[in-house]
Amino acid sequence: MKNKKESRFVIQEHFSRTHHFDFRLELDNVLKSWAVPKGLPEKAGIRRLAVQTEDHNLDYIDFEGEIPEGFYGAGKVKIFDLGTFELVERSEKKIVFVLKGKRFFGKYTLLKMDDKNWIIIKNKL
Repeated sequence: MKNKKESRFVIQEHFSRTHHFDFRLELDNVLKSWAVPKGLPEKAGIRRLAVQTEDHNLDYIDFEGEIPEGFYGAGKVKIFDLGTFELVERSEKKIVFVLKGKRFFGKYTLLKMDDKNWIIIKNKL
């Protein structure tokens, strides 16, 4: 059972027009979503581009399968990691959280650079 302060996250590997990872945080009763071309950083201090995409419904958190040709995001989607996170800080331009997944864990920061472009950083302990 998840802690009351914890919400869910998912990282979906997406084999569409371009291979990337979809990172989704359960916030505001939706999945706030970012496309991360190189995947989340695994080592502290590494920065990666995260392009914000449209929000997804919460039931999309466990989606794996094929999005058919002709539909947005057509291609294969598989769950790369799934778990919970604790929100530490949130403002319009900054989100700090602690991931508790099977592959990804630790403190991360999302920093908004412009309209849709963010940088995700794994924080040092």
